[in-house]
Amino acid sequence: MALKNTYKATIGVIGTGNFGTAMANLLAEKCNRVLLHARSKEKAAKLIKTRKNGYHKIADNIEIITDISLLAEKCNLIFPIVPSINFRKMMKNLSPYLKPSHILIHGTKGFDFDGINKSNNRFEKSKSEIFTMSEVIRQESSVVRIGCIAGPNLSKEIASKMPTASVIASEFDEVIDLGRKYLKSERFLVFGSNDLMSTELCGILKNIIAVGAGTIEGMKLGENAKSLFITRGMVEMVEIAKTMGGQVKPFLGLAGIGDLIATCSSKLSRNYTVGLRLATGEKLNDITYSMREVAEGIKTIDVIHEWSKSNPIRIPITETLYKIMHEKITVEEAHAYMMKFPFTSEIKFLN
Repeated sequence: MALKNTYKATIGVIGTGNFGTAMANLLAEKCNRVLLHARSKEKAAKLIKTRKNGYHKIADNIEIITDISLLAEKCNLIFPIVPSINFRKMMKNLSPYLKPSHILIHGTKGFDFDGINKSNNRFEKSKSEIFTMSEVIRQESSVVRIGCIAGPNLSKEIASKMPTASVIASEFDEVIDLGRKYLKSERFLVFGSNDLMSTELCGILKNIIAVGAGTIEGMKLGENAKSLFITRGMVEMVEIAKTMGGQVKPFLGLAGIGDLIATCSSKLSRNYTVGLRLATGEKLNDITYSMREVAEGIKTIDVIHEWSKSNPIRIPITETLYKIMHEKITVEEAHAYMMKFPFTSEIKFLN
C-alpha cells in the first residue's frame, strides 16, 4: 500500500531542475503541501500551466512559487537543490528570511568556487576558500541544523517510480530523522550518517570519475577497462577527501560506491554523458552549451586541478581529464598514458 499525504506539513524545495523536481514529488507523497521555488516568473508560469517539468509530472499538492520569502515563512524544512555556481547567490537571497530554527538539507553535488575566473578558468583563491554547500549555508545564514542528501539518484528513474535510496547526512540526528520521515517510502529508502562533510565529498568527487567513465564507454574499451577505471577512481576520490580532512567510511557506502556505480554506468548521468561526447570528438564548449542542466564534474575537475598544486597529492585521473577537457591531449593519448602510469599499491587508504 502506497504511503501518500501522511503528514500535515509544508516542505520547501528550491530549484526546478530534474533532481529538485524529483525531490518535490517524493516529498509530495508524504506531505500534504510542498512549495517548489522557481527562479524566474517565466519558468514558474510554464510549470503552473503544464504541470510538467521535462519527464516529471508535477504532483497536484506541489505549489510553484517565485517568492522566496514566502517559502521561508511557510516552511521550517527546506531542500535547496540548485547548481553549485548559483548556490551562494541563492543563499544570499534566502538568508534574510531564515531563522536559526530553520532546517536545510541540500542536494547540490559541487564546490563553491567563485575563485575561478570565468574568462580564463584561472583559480584565484587559496585552498581554504573552496567550500562545500553546507559551509556556504553556515557562512551566509543563521541556520544551525544543516544536512545533505546523496546517493544513486538518477532523476529520470525516480520520476519513473523505480526503487532507489539515499543518505541523509548531518551532525544532527533530528535532521536525519526528519529527512527519513518525509522521504522514505516503499520505493525510496533513506539511510543516515553523521559525517556531513565526507558525504558531501562523495557526491562531489564521483562526478570527476563519471566524466572519465564516459570517455571509456565512448572509446568502446569494454567493461573490464571501465571496472579498472572506476576502481582506481574510487581510490583517487578517497585520497583527495582524506587530504581535505574527510573520512573513508562514507565512500564505502551508498553515497560513495553506490552513487559512483550509478553515475559511471548510465547515459542518464550528465557527467557520464560529457565524457561520452568528449570521446566522440566533440568540444567541451559545444557540449556544455547544448546541455539543459549543469554537469558539475566539469568545474570540479578544474577546481581539484588547481587545488592539487598546493597539496601533496597525486591525482592522475583528475589531471588527465583536465588535459582532455582543455585540449592539451586527446582522449586516445590520455588512455594510453593511464595504462602506463606507475601505480604501486592497489589500495592505500585502508592502511
